[in-house]
Order: sequence, then C-alpha cells, then structure tokens
Amino acid sequence: MSETETKSAQGSPFWRFSLQFYRQPAVADACIQLQDEAGVDVNLLFFLLWFAMQRRSFSASEVEWLESKVGPWRDATVIPIRNVRRALKVPPALVAAATAELFRTKIKAIELEAERLQQEAMYQLAPAMPAGETASSVAEAARANVSAYAAMLAKPFSPPAVDALLAALRNMQRKPGDK
Repeated sequence: MSETETKSAQGSPFWRFSLQFYRQPAVADACIQLQDEAGVDVNLLFFLLWFAMQRRSFSASEVEWLESKVGPWRDATVIPIRNVRRALKVPPALVAAATAELFRTKIKAIELEAERLQQEAMYQLAPAMPAGETASSVAEAARANVSAYAAMLAKPFSPPAVDALLAALRNMQRKPGDK
C-alpha cells in the first residue's frame, strides 16, 4: 500500500467519502468543468455533498461562512500548486520531457496532500458549522447545497455537470461504504 493510500485509509469519513465520490463515473470531468468555469472549490463542493448525504442543507450565507474559513488555505496552497502542475503539462524545453513529467507527478502528489489537509481541516470544522436545515432527502439537500454554493459565488453552474454529480451521489447511496 502506498503512503497516499495509507493516509487515505486513515483519513476522516469526509476524506474517504471524497475519494469514493471522485471515482464515480463523470465526477472528475464535472468537477474540472465547475472549477474552470465557475471557480468552484471542489473540496468545498464535496463537503456540501457529504453533508447532503446526511440530509443537511445550507444557505448561501452559511456556505459563505465556510468559504471564509477554507479560502485562505486553498488560495495560498492548493491553487498555486495546481497552477504549477498544469503549467508542467507542456514544460519549458530546458529539462527533458521525461524528467519534467516525473517532477509533475511529484507535484501532483503534493497537490493531493494539500487537498487532503484542507479536507481534514474542514472535517474538524464540521461541529462548528452553522446548523443548516434538515432536508427531506439526500437529493433535496444536495440540490439545495449546490444551488447555495452557486448563489454564494454568484456564478451559474453547468447543469450537465451538476446533473452528473447528483447522479453519482444517487449511485453512492445504493452502495455500501462511507457516507
């Protein structure tokens, strides 16, 4: 078992949910689309979906509270690391392509670790989260949380991307595992 897999197995229920959710069909593409088009913090989105699995829904102002807590970490660590990784998809010619790709792989692992640290800190914030509302279903909570996040960002989310995420969440409800 790799070091990352060991840390994953030992992570919080939220981290384990995120890993399982991200492996669902179409989730990665939907997340990248929402990240690139609307500035979505995928970790924050996953946190809201994890709460939705508990039928908890939040308002835009409650999502804004959460954003105020996680934004500084994301902006100082996750985004700069991601930008370096993305820039190295086509590295400058100074370093051999294979060497640059090995370096990019290391940066990708560091980016994942920065995201894991963000998620673990978010999990620790869970007890301090605003109470939110109890929804009648996971689907209702998920749709409400995604809508609240879009409202907080004041940017529309791609309906096909949102539909893909909601379908993946429904799929996870049918499977045993961390919820």
